[in-house]
Amino acid sequence: MTAFAATLTDIQSAARRIAPYIHTTPVLRSTLLDSLAQRPLHFKCEVFQRTGSFKFRGASNAVWSLGDEEAARGVATHSSGNHAQALACAARLRGIPAHVVMPSDSARSKRSAVEGYGGRVIECEPNLASRETTAARVCAETGATFIAPYDHPHVIAGQGTIGLELLSQVDELDAIIVPLGGGGLISGITLAARALRPSIRIIGVEPTAVSDAAESKRLGVRQAATGAATLADGLRTSLGLLTWPVVRDLVDSIVTVSEREIVCALRLVYERMKIVIEPSAAVGVAAAIGPLRERADFHRAGVILCGGNIDASTLSALFAEGRS
Repeated sequence: MTAFAATLTDIQSAARRIAPYIHTTPVLRSTLLDSLAQRPLHFKCEVFQRTGSFKFRGASNAVWSLGDEEAARGVATHSSGNHAQALACAARLRGIPAHVVMPSDSARSKRSAVEGYGGRVIECEPNLASRETTAARVCAETGATFIAPYDHPHVIAGQGTIGLELLSQVDELDAIIVPLGGGGLISGITLAARALRPSIRIIGVEPTAVSDAAESKRLGVRQAATGAATLADGLRTSLGLLTWPVVRDLVDSIVTVSEREIVCALRLVYERMKIVIEPSAAVGVAAAIGPLRERADFHRAGVILCGGNIDASTLSALFAEGRS
């Protein structure tokens, strides 16, 4: 039997560990979206989590799992997005340094957010090799502990606390629809939900432009992400060594959605639920009212709104595109 990265006990321990620092996020409903999906949808709003995304859970669990001596040397990562902000914030709460390697072409707003949480930003070239070598150098120079954005046992366990919360908030869920990039979010939720409710269906969603997880599932062999352009930039990452076995063995299916479907879903959530979500969060909504609409193998679904970190100019441009 495959040994997965986290157990239910690990996830329950993570929930206790991070409880003083995280928000218990609400579950919201929309009559219109229920109608479009032809089933009840329950939206788990991690958009209201600290730092604006689910990433704060995993980062917090990783930071607070460190012993005092190790923690004093700080933490490090490479990220241009939500994990960077989450780790910087978690480190600040523990009073330790956070060193964040960010590509030189990262959005200024994202760099400012990391610095606002007290993180030290180190620039690198905008490619994976440079990110990894720069992060390794920073760890060697500072003694900091590297916290991977998703392929890390404590990160996965932290994300799994979403599954614990959701199942305690909504009775009789028989499916959870989860955005899928590197797989930390879906792995944690799957490991928690399967342990508590073995019959529940877990459905991953990714952009059609970056469908490496769907292809990996189809072939039974982990495939690399292509790096193709997608609005859902948080989902461009390949599955990790720890997350792939969970996706392969425990996730029921993976569906893909087009860029147009992502924009339409983002706009619907904004207009009808008054919630600003990022494109990576919109994929689950797009799937629920699109390719999953005719599925008869589940009835009441949870949909993970994983984050809301999108700047105003991008949001305005997407809405203008949707009107054209």
